[in-house]
Amino acid sequence: MNVALKAFDDLSNSELYEILQLRSEIFVVEQNCVYNDLDGLDPEAFHLYASKNDVIIGYVRLSRPGARFSTASIGRVVTRKNYRHKGISTLLMKKAIGHIENEWDETMISLSAQKYLRNFYEGLEFVVVSDVYLEDGIPHYKMVRGK
Repeated sequence: MNVALKAFDDLSNSELYEILQLRSEIFVVEQNCVYNDLDGLDPEAFHLYASKNDVIIGYVRLSRPGARFSTASIGRVVTRKNYRHKGISTLLMKKAIGHIENEWDETMISLSAQKYLRNFYEGLEFVVVSDVYLEDGIPHYKMVRGK
């Protein structure tokens, strides 16, 4: 398995296409949620992904403070269905956290977590800081890590 972190302009056309295809496959089709995945944040974000045999199997988007939240943030965490429960999202999240803390020198990270993934993010030291709210019709919590 290979892991890469790239700025938007460093992604090849095929990498970008595959990332957007994976996000659409999971967030729109599998979760049966019609929403605008192309939210304008990708061009300024960093894109962390895992691939195996030249196929992207997991992905995380990293955004600098002020893009989505006042803090740095992580979003669009996704793993291809047949690669779930193998630690790929945990690996990508740890790499994303490390990059934000060590390379960007940011101590706080926010994310909008689907309610059913609360325990996953709590295992990565994120803390719930909101009541449940609907985002694109799906229950979420705002969660924050750091001080």
